[in-house]
Amino acid sequence: MLSHNIPPSLCAGSCPLTNHQLPRALFSAHESRRPSCSSNPAASIQSPNSTAPSTSLTITAPDDWHLHVRDGKAMASVVPHTAQHYRRAIIMPNLTPPVTTAQAAIDYRQRILACVPPSRAPFFQPLMTCYLTDRTTPDEVEAAKEAGVVAYKLYPAGATTNSDSGVTDILKVVDTLKHMANIGMPLLMHGEVTDPSVDMFDREAVFIHTKLIPLLDQVPNLKVVMEHITTKDAAEFVASAPPNIAATVTPQHMLLNRNALFAKGLRPHNFCLPILKREKHREAVAEKATSGSPKFFLGTDSAPHPKGAKESSCGCAGMYTAPISLGLYATAFEAAGRLSNLEAFASFNGPGFYGLPPNEGKVTLVKQPLLVPDHYSFGEGVVVPMWAGEEISWQVAA
Repeated sequence: MLSHNIPPSLCAGSCPLTNHQLPRALFSAHESRRPSCSSNPAASIQSPNSTAPSTSLTITAPDDWHLHVRDGKAMASVVPHTAQHYRRAIIMPNLTPPVTTAQAAIDYRQRILACVPPSRAPFFQPLMTCYLTDRTTPDEVEAAKEAGVVAYKLYPAGATTNSDSGVTDILKVVDTLKHMANIGMPLLMHGEVTDPSVDMFDREAVFIHTKLIPLLDQVPNLKVVMEHITTKDAAEFVASAPPNIAATVTPQHMLLNRNALFAKGLRPHNFCLPILKREKHREAVAEKATSGSPKFFLGTDSAPHPKGAKESSCGCAGMYTAPISLGLYATAFEAAGRLSNLEAFASFNGPGFYGLPPNEGKVTLVKQPLLVPDHYSFGEGVVVPMWAGEEISWQVAA
C-alpha cells in the first residue's frame, strides 16, 4: 500500500527460476503425489466423490467475506478486480492509521466506491468493518452499527500487516464484546497468538485453546468468524461449534501446503499470514470448506503488496488472488469432487451468517484454461498474483 512504510526490494530478480517454472500447488508432503510444473492441480487429488467432469457452472452471484483493497492510488488498481466478479465484499480495516471509528469507515467506503468502474457501480457494495482496539467502547460500537458498519475486526497486536494497534489482551475488551453480542455485531478474528515462544505453525491452534474458547465461555452468544482458517484444529472446532461460530476459507489454504514456500528456493509470493501449513491441515480445511456445511464461506483474504515489498529482506505477508479467485475455488471444489457445493460456499453461507439475502443475478464459470498474468498494475508499481505465469483450468465467463 502506498501509504505504508515499505521495505526496499533487496532481492527482486535474484531468484534463477521464474514463477511459471514452478509447481503451482504442492498438495502433499510425498514426492509421488506432488504435481509437476505443467500438471493440472485438480487432477493431483483423487477423490472417491469424483464424478464426470463439468465444463461450466452457473451460480448465484457470490460475495467475498474477507478482502483487502489498501488505499490511495493502489486501491484504484485492485477494487475493479473484485467488483467484476463479486457483489459484496467485507473490507478489512487495517490501514495506516486503522479504521477505528464509524466516520472513518464511512469515508473509506466512499473512497472505495469512487474506484468501482461505472459498469459495476450498480452492483458492487463494500461492507465496512472497524478495527477493534483496547480502547474501543460499547458506545463506539453502537455508533458504528448505526452508521452501517457490519462487523468489528480483532487483530492480536502484531499478528499481521498493520496490526500494531490491535488488541493486546482480550480481557480488556470483554465489556465491549458483550455489547456486540447483545446487538448482533459480529467479531471477525485473526486467530493467532503472537507470543514469540509459540511456533509459527502452531499459533492458530494455540489461539483456539488459550484465547477463543475462554472468550466464548464469557460471551457465549457472540457471533464470531474465524477468518482464513488454516488448520485441522480450526476446521474441526468451527464444525463442532454452535451456529454463532463460522469461518472464512481462502483459495491458497485449500490448494497449497507449506512446501509451496520452499519450492526450489524461497517463494515470497506464497508467504501469507496465517502461514501455509502441513498437508494434513490443507486436507482438513479443504474437506470442511467443500462439505456443504453452512459454517464455512468464501473469504479470499486477497492482500496486495507491491512486488518489491514481497521480494525484500523483510517481505510482506499476503497473497493477491482477487482477479482469479473464483477459478481457484472452482479448482479446489472440483478436486474434491464437490463442484456442486461451490454455490453454497460462495453465495449462500456468508449471507446466511450475516443475516443478509442472497444476491440477485448469476455468474457462470467455464472450464477453459486461463493464463494468469505475471503481474497486475498496482498504483505506481505491480503486484504478483498467486500462480503467476501458470494456467488455471476455470475462469469466469466473459
